[in-house]
Amino acid sequence: MKKVFALLLALVMALALVACGEGSKKDDSVLVVGTSADYAPFEFMYPDKNGEMVYGGIDVSVAQFIADEMGKELKIENMGFDYLLTSMDKGDFDMVIAAMEATEDRLANADFSDPYYTDVPPAILVKADAADAFQTLADFEGKSVGAQAATTKLDIIADSMPGANAVSLQSVLDLINDLTYGKVDAVVLDGGVAQQYAEANADLAVAPASSELGEAAPYCIAVAKGDPKGLLPAINAAIAKMNEQNKIEAFIADADALADVAVEVSAD
Repeated sequence: MKKVFALLLALVMALALVACGEGSKKDDSVLVVGTSADYAPFEFMYPDKNGEMVYGGIDVSVAQFIADEMGKELKIENMGFDYLLTSMDKGDFDMVIAAMEATEDRLANADFSDPYYTDVPPAILVKADAADAFQTLADFEGKSVGAQAATTKLDIIADSMPGANAVSLQSVLDLINDLTYGKVDAVVLDGGVAQQYAEANADLAVAPASSELGEAAPYCIAVAKGDPKGLLPAINAAIAKMNEQNKIEAFIADADALADVAVEVSAD
């Protein structure tokens, strides 16, 4: 009986090792990307021709291009923007692409790729009938101004809009709803995002004071600190090829074509 038990145990261990090997191989063929799919035109969800919710946007196209260049299958993981780098550090995904700038604080916790895109300057979204009241940043003194949690747009309120009351929310959709229903007076967003909301909703507009916010910083792709999976060389090579082929213009056009069917989702 002892010999039989030993043989059975050896068999179970061997099968477990084979299963682990197959699992590792399978995982290695998949590029798992973290994003926050509430930020059209960069990352959002929309119904495909079968009515299934799928991911789209400029960043999703960039991620797909990189996965294809690596010979990997792309898998998207969606969560709140403020949890992305922490979750990546825990090993939940291989890289983060979410219209993210490589700020000094973020560089302390992650490594970043070469830039892949620079948006139009950041903008302040307000109610259209109140836009003329916000000619300068000083006009926001005493006003409630929203921005997505853990973003550089929240820093803009603190650094460039003295006297404004910052409102931080995880979901951009919630911020837009608060603006629409008068719970906040303005929302600071990346320029392309603000423009898309203004174009889609006649009740919203970009405030003239937005011209005082300065230039946009380029977006980069984040990987875990120290690049333990050795992904950065392949990511940077794919970005270089993408730029050589001017793919980003096609990705922007694809995202714009989906503007009418894009569904803003909270990242639950």
